[in-house]
Amino acid sequence: MSTAPVATTHAVALVGLDGHVVDVETHVGRGLPGFTLVGLPDASLREAKERVRSALQSCGLEKADQKLTVNLSPAGLPKSGSGFDLAIATSVLVATRKVPVAPFDGCVLLAEVALDGSLRPVRGVLPALAAAAVAGMGRAVVASGNACEAAMVPGIEVRAYEHLADLVRDCGAEAHRPVVLGTPAGGVDRPTAQANACEGLDLAQVRGQDVAIDALECAAAGGHHLFLLGEPGAGKTMLAKRLPTILPPLDDATALTTTALHSVAGVLPENAALVRTPPFQAPHHAMTMPALVGGGSPLARPGAVSLAHGGVLFLDEAAEFAPSVLDALRQPLESGEVTIHRARGHARYPARFQLVLASNPCPCGGGTRAKACTCTSLAKRRYMSRLSGPLLDRVDITVHMRAPTRADLFASTPRTSADSREKVAAARARSAQRLTDTPWTLNSQLPGSWLREHSGTPRPLLTLLDEAVDRGDLSMRGLDRVLRLMWTLADLEDTSRIDETHLALALALRTGGPHDIA
Repeated sequence: MSTAPVATTHAVALVGLDGHVVDVETHVGRGLPGFTLVGLPDASLREAKERVRSALQSCGLEKADQKLTVNLSPAGLPKSGSGFDLAIATSVLVATRKVPVAPFDGCVLLAEVALDGSLRPVRGVLPALAAAAVAGMGRAVVASGNACEAAMVPGIEVRAYEHLADLVRDCGAEAHRPVVLGTPAGGVDRPTAQANACEGLDLAQVRGQDVAIDALECAAAGGHHLFLLGEPGAGKTMLAKRLPTILPPLDDATALTTTALHSVAGVLPENAALVRTPPFQAPHHAMTMPALVGGGSPLARPGAVSLAHGGVLFLDEAAEFAPSVLDALRQPLESGEVTIHRARGHARYPARFQLVLASNPCPCGGGTRAKACTCTSLAKRRYMSRLSGPLLDRVDITVHMRAPTRADLFASTPRTSADSREKVAAARARSAQRLTDTPWTLNSQLPGSWLREHSGTPRPLLTLLDEAVDRGDLSMRGLDRVLRLMWTLADLEDTSRIDETHLALALALRTGGPHDIA
């Protein structure tokens, strides 16, 4: 039993996805009874002292004549949320000699404590424990609702509890030896709610849009952004929702990052496993900029772009979004991450996703065989001008879609998601093999300078593209994206060289002109 005047346990503070181990120090002093919490806590964390006091009273563990001071160190690090409750409660128990300190050496504690002493799950357990493991912590105690999430972190032994009294009972009954923490049951391969997001969707359900499906496969194979422009009823939304069904499962690193982002945002289901299926985010056009890129106070939470990390961000009726919201996508599309600055610090979140835009060509919703368009040319231009040039310049593929006729429906041969997924996986494997000695695996990741100098693109094709830039037909960014598309088309054809045919198809995909990839 510790005789030190200050008892210390450990928690983790998250700033973005970066975790920092926090020492929770409790001092029992003389003076009027009270409970003081210091160390830059936010409003929800300041309320922890009331939750902890009530929980200790419910468990019959608090003395009413004590003056307690709890410090969260380092004091300059912003701290928020109820995840510190358990560490504060145990620190108080150690300081008041209700439990020994030995079980908590090298252990982090993450849980909210209810007024009756029960432990509730909190956000961000996965990135918090990952940071704790890097910092040398070998054990963790969490709420039962976070057990499976905590088990995903290698190098950490975890014990989960339903109630504070259960933890106290373990420490008191077996204080002569360290607590041996075991991995909770529930393997990480169980299906998650995210894994069922595309349940029942198949590419074979899209008929009469062979060209658009070709473009979708190309986008999936190279990780390219996609713009679907067409009349109502053409199948834009139907097609976009099936993009995740032809994407391969997330690799281990991306799955861990995506799961951590969902955990921090509070959208990871209780006792869920790793998010292996590419996520699909389809926010409403009335969303605000903080909801899209992340925000909140005092510390920013992930937005839709980060929740779509490793998957698809679909903006239906894209021209209905506020232009300022759409333009906020430009930076994450280039860098693959979002940095949000606040007065108390800044948070960085990964945001590498495939963007799919869908829009009608005009606001009236006409232009179909059943309904003529009533918009003036000025109204159409004004409507489409909401999609800024710099944003569209970052989109690799544009597809003009029309509603299929009955003849189109019967003439097309259905393509299943399984067949397209196999084709996409083979193309990605070829690109990864070609890029073995580089830090990239997808064509969409290749920088322009490398494409022009080291990709093996024939000089005559580069000359043609340079001439297009000189004429103003392509921007320099557009030239790079055409080169990336050319190599993706070659990967889909299982060839190691690109030629004029690939250039023509890539330009058609880039500009939305007629093409035929099949």
